[in-house]
Amino acid sequence: MNKIKEAAMLMSSLSVYRGIMKRTVPMAFYRLLCASELPVREFLQAWGDFVGLLYNRGYADSLAKCLTEAALFDENAFSEAAAAGDVGLLKKSVLDAAERDIRVINHISKITPDDIINACLGDKEFENVAASLPRWETGEPLPQFQNEKDSLKLIAEFHQKNGCGMFARFRAFIWRERDIMPVTFPDTITMNDLKGYDIQRGLVEDNTVAFLNGTKCNNCLLYGDRGTGKSSTVKAILNKYCKYGLRMVEMPKDRLGEFPLLVEKIAAIPLRFIIFIDDLSFSGEDKSYAQLKAVLEGGLAARPDNTLIYATSNRRHLIKESFSDRDGDDLHRNDSIQESLSLSDRFGLSVNFMKPDKAVYLEIVNSLADEYKIDTDRDKLDAAAERFALERGGRSPRCARQFIASLRAGLIGINER
Repeated sequence: MNKIKEAAMLMSSLSVYRGIMKRTVPMAFYRLLCASELPVREFLQAWGDFVGLLYNRGYADSLAKCLTEAALFDENAFSEAAAAGDVGLLKKSVLDAAERDIRVINHISKITPDDIINACLGDKEFENVAASLPRWETGEPLPQFQNEKDSLKLIAEFHQKNGCGMFARFRAFIWRERDIMPVTFPDTITMNDLKGYDIQRGLVEDNTVAFLNGTKCNNCLLYGDRGTGKSSTVKAILNKYCKYGLRMVEMPKDRLGEFPLLVEKIAAIPLRFIIFIDDLSFSGEDKSYAQLKAVLEGGLAARPDNTLIYATSNRRHLIKESFSDRDGDDLHRNDSIQESLSLSDRFGLSVNFMKPDKAVYLEIVNSLADEYKIDTDRDKLDAAAERFALERGGRSPRCARQFIASLRAGLIGINER
């Protein structure tokens, strides 16, 4: 039996890590290994399919990294038990099968283009094109796979810290179609990108750190004027603490009735989750606020200890009111008002992001100017920034960032009148 046929048979016999065969690149590699015994035209088609996928995924210089990465992020009996800290409860046969699969994956990841070509030599037609075929490099496997003796232990430690499956691969998710979907390209904003509001962000960050340390913490409402960085603060905290086991699931307001289903899916996962509800507000006729009240406190479906709710809103009390609401024909008007105010009271931590005054606004502008190394007269810079804000209806950190972006792009000048 030649080396390539043996590799195809080994790959087809994967058990615990069989999930990698559903991944696009490993499956294309398996088809290429099998195609070594097919007619030349079919073999070349398989070669092109595999190499094209490998290149497109950015693994041209490391087949080993591609295959071991697929294994590390695979969701299977071993990775799920490791994430839950229950590896010791697995049968020895499962552990042996996982260890054997790791050896197989390491073995096939070392196969070179020449290994496959040499197994196909003998056909004159093939030999004429073999030299011109695009190649790949085998590279190095991920660190957890480099020492097969310790691989099982190292992989288990990775899962215990990072979870398994998509929760190990991604940090941000969205609740859609009654399921958790990963966000492939989340906002990369950092705490250093945000200027001003240090006290407010400190409160939110302290609450998050306590949550990660296992302390009973408060759901958090970030409220205040538009453009003050409420949503950006939440996203920056995720980016800072995701390496410590923090994950975030954004839940649209109109899906709050599905909250029990969401927490059911994440309650047993050994990570910490923030359920993020952005731009939260309700009209007087919108009764979905009752669902949020039940989610925050009082519903039969308890919020698990690994979950917090962070919401942002332009309104302190979340429900849009008019004077007619208070002077309406409700016989128990005071009860109605208390009902509308009780929702925000269920957030244990409420943090106010007020619109900055002129001094704070210009301080933010100058901090951004320093960050981007904008060397100009600061009096002229301040005057231009103030004009920019007045033209857009008010000062805010968002306005300051837009001003600096426009200045850097040459769309405005500091000497404009």
